[in-house]
Amino acid sequence: MCIVMIKCPETGVAISTGIKTERPRFNRSPVFFGRTYCPICQTNHEWFAGDAWLQQEDRAEALTT
Repeated sequence: MCIVMIKCPETGVAISTGIKTERPRFNRSPVFFGRTYCPICQTNHEWFAGDAWLQQEDRAEALTT
């Protein structure tokens, strides 16, 4: 299982969107729009699927703790 990640546009730090998915399912998804709260700059970031990438779940948790 993977976590959908985005980059905070203010700090450039990778953050988790909290969305868990498998790589084949993510690759088949249509372009979508999301909004994620950023714990680093404490604001909501808007993003498109093309801005996101997948990170193995255990690695994503290490980046956010």
